[in-house]
Amino acid sequence: MSKDMLLEIGVEEIPSAYMSRVLEDIKNTAAAKMDKANLEYSEVFSYGTPRRLTLFIKGLNEKQKDLLIENKGPKKEIGFNSNGEPTKAGLGFARSQGVEIKDLEIREISGTNYLFAVKKEKGRKTEDILPTVLEDIIKSLSFPKSMRWAYYDTRFARPIRWLLAIYGYKTIRFKIENIESSNYTFGHRFLSSGPIAVKDTSDYFKVLAKNYVILDHNERKNLIRKQVVFIAESVDGRIMENEELLEEITHLLEYPTAFMGGFSRSYLEVPAEVLTTSMIEHQRYFPVFDADKKLLPKFIGVRNGTEDNIDLVIDGNEKVLKARLEDALFFWNEDTKKSLEEMAVNLKNVLFHERLGTIMDKVERLQKLSGLISHETNMGYQQKLQQAAYLCKADLLSNMVYEFPELQGIMGRYYAVKSGEDPEVSDAIYEHYLPRFAGDDLPFSDIGRVLSLAEKIDNIVGCFSIGIKPTGSQDPYALRRQAMGIVHIILASGLRINLKNVLKEAYDGFVSIEPDINRDDTVSDVMDFILQRMRGILLEKGMAYDVIDSVLNQPNYDLNNIIKRIEIVQDFKKTKMFEDFIVVYNRANNLSKGWNKETVDEKLLVDASEKQLYQIISSVRDEVQKALIKEDYQEILKALTGLRPKIDNFFESVMVMVEKEELKANRLSILKTIANLCNSVTDFNKIVQ
Repeated sequence: MSKDMLLEIGVEEIPSAYMSRVLEDIKNTAAAKMDKANLEYSEVFSYGTPRRLTLFIKGLNEKQKDLLIENKGPKKEIGFNSNGEPTKAGLGFARSQGVEIKDLEIREISGTNYLFAVKKEKGRKTEDILPTVLEDIIKSLSFPKSMRWAYYDTRFARPIRWLLAIYGYKTIRFKIENIESSNYTFGHRFLSSGPIAVKDTSDYFKVLAKNYVILDHNERKNLIRKQVVFIAESVDGRIMENEELLEEITHLLEYPTAFMGGFSRSYLEVPAEVLTTSMIEHQRYFPVFDADKKLLPKFIGVRNGTEDNIDLVIDGNEKVLKARLEDALFFWNEDTKKSLEEMAVNLKNVLFHERLGTIMDKVERLQKLSGLISHETNMGYQQKLQQAAYLCKADLLSNMVYEFPELQGIMGRYYAVKSGEDPEVSDAIYEHYLPRFAGDDLPFSDIGRVLSLAEKIDNIVGCFSIGIKPTGSQDPYALRRQAMGIVHIILASGLRINLKNVLKEAYDGFVSIEPDINRDDTVSDVMDFILQRMRGILLEKGMAYDVIDSVLNQPNYDLNNIIKRIEIVQDFKKTKMFEDFIVVYNRANNLSKGWNKETVDEKLLVDASEKQLYQIISSVRDEVQKALIKEDYQEILKALTGLRPKIDNFFESVMVMVEKEELKANRLSILKTIANLCNSVTDFNKIVQ
């Protein structure tokens, strides 16, 4: 027989940011604890609102499974003497297992007989075990930040206020500090009053629904989405797709009711990003747009309650938003009284980092670095690049960005346009922050790409030069994200650039601060850091790990050349030629691994097979060198595959490891030449064959 089990942990409001993770954690923890307790069940569910975490286990058996415990003991000859009488070791093992010596079994394992104690352990009643298991589940949950209450030691996301625990019709009794479990729950904080008795697990869900609690967070989320979309469509509007906002609101309330408010059209003269940021970040509203994606003077909020007195709710929210938008309009008007260049002058008074100088120092480094990248890529735009680099940080001194830091770059573009800057310069100011997060847009203009690369490289090299590197999950300067941004930009735009030269130039920009790490080590560490991010990106795209590692194992500072080699080698592995090629490589490489010379003395070529092999190698080597310049790696692999008959003939005709040292050296040099020619494409030692 089985029954359903219910645990509700009533708390003060848990931060919405914690909820998604803790709902998954309580489900997984419960499953693990039930398995450990040898309790069988059908399925585990978790639900949550700001005031409660609920664990629902369906079909939990009424007792544990009976266990057959088998413990291996000493060898038979140690447990019993030659007369078949038990020894001290045998008696001690039986006593430790709680069985009679006569009940021990003898089993053969790999030809040796061992003593075994076999015991049957009868399963206990589930209701007797649950108090300990449930207490363990609660105390096993972890949160980004935990709290204690009163003078107690237990920590939880927020203080626990009540516990409900029911198995079938029975209340499971246990205690967490001063809170004793019961069969009572609480409804909506304002729309219900006092404790509510729960008869059984099925009654629990009905009771909460009657008392204005939608327990299932997924149900609440879908309800909010439907309400918001319906209200927006009532004014021919559309909402901004924002799953993070929807998720946050879902975990902020128990009974959602959406409503629409409005604001004066006069505020629409402020950039839309400012208004939407104010609505989303400060008020948790959904902005409303028309069919042309233009912001409407409307917003949609969600209250934690019914439609009663909704007019008062709308009026209150409109007043709060108006105050926010008044600030935004004031900041906009104040900021646009001066040009972006006038703002930029004062960057010399703003510290970028205590070791890395001011923002103006950074701007000057960006001007030099972006100039080098432009030159390396034959991109041009030097004058526009210099102006964009000079202005790209100026909006940090604006009132708007001070109030809304997430608008840096966005406001810079608006202020640049207001100041009459070239449209390409204005766009680059915004683009140089891209990508800001996983899946974000990449810079779309040449100037934007160059400035974005310069910005990210300057940040990473500067931090690495003074010993600031990501460790474990700690990455306060988001260096991993910026390194991934570098990779994405270079690969997506097909830029051909020697990153080593750029990293050296970036390092030289910090010489005046006397870095803690020398130039070569910093450049090497940063290059490895970027390549590791590239490796992760390529693995996510489904590329073969062995091919990726084989190419990355060779010094290469051109990311697009790296990707080209990976793609060609990966495709080559799927062809019929690969089998012949790998024979050529293995036969040459296996013997010459410890040999480092390629010098061949033609006078020492005594056999026709080695003369022919050397002759064709000389020809192939020239082909390989020309193909390397053209980056025609397919041609290289094809030419080297053609060596198969000659190298087979060579091994059939001569012994490489002969006693005469000069002959052996000559033949090893021939093989080393072939192995190195193969490895000119990638390190085939790393390829899984």
